[in-house]
Amino acid sequence: MLFVSVLYGFALSAMGTAGKPLTDLIGSAAQMFFRIVGIVMWAAPIGAFGAIAFTVGKFGAGSLLSLGKLLISFYVTCLIFIVAVLWPIAHFAGVSLLRFIRYIREELLIVIATTSSETVLPRMIAKLEAAGCDESVVGLVIPTGYSFNLDGTCLYLATAAVFLAQATNTPLPLSQQLELLAVLLLASKGAAGVAGAAFIVLAATLGAVGTIPVESVALILGVHRLMSQALTPTNLIGNGVATLVIARWERSLDDAQLQAALGKPGG
Repeated sequence: MLFVSVLYGFALSAMGTAGKPLTDLIGSAAQMFFRIVGIVMWAAPIGAFGAIAFTVGKFGAGSLLSLGKLLISFYVTCLIFIVAVLWPIAHFAGVSLLRFIRYIREELLIVIATTSSETVLPRMIAKLEAAGCDESVVGLVIPTGYSFNLDGTCLYLATAAVFLAQATNTPLPLSQQLELLAVLLLASKGAAGVAGAAFIVLAATLGAVGTIPVESVALILGVHRLMSQALTPTNLIGNGVATLVIARWERSLDDAQLQAALGKPGG
């Protein structure tokens, strides 16, 4: 689907004004789908409550303790990734990660509330351009990152897979762990940036690999939304840092505009 989409984009760009009616139609359709996502987000808390009620009713209240440990470990994992991986990369590019996070704090709050990074795509493009990144770099890296640079989703898939293997007493030697990790990392590429996409990718991958019973995904259904509130901000921060790094690499980053947008250190 991504490959065909890229071909369509190149073809429409080459058509120029002749392709404008179809481009306008696609834009209108995108606005419609964003409205649909908005409606779904209003009903999402009810769905989350139902999922937790299903988990407790089927597996007992004792399952909440194990799921709580899973949540804590996943949140800590995301935090370690941001500090140990994204911070050095941002520092290498001459960008303060803390100031950048403060700069996109409103977008982070939105994705935490909606558990969907798609909801802030236009805002992220505008903010990164305002931070001094060239329009051509932002227009390429951000949409591409939404499909191929899903750091939080990769962490979620790996953490959830190991948890389900332990919960079902499935033997998982190192060779199978590496194989499953490779498949999960590949499967995460092209995942939609909408709420619940990571859960679908996890279920589909476990069903294809066959190592861990696919039925076990019901165990984490109740806490998936809470885990999404950690993975989506991680995705967003990762894509933002990637855009800044590529812009720096391509000498398409205005330092004066960047410092003005992020503010003075300590300010």
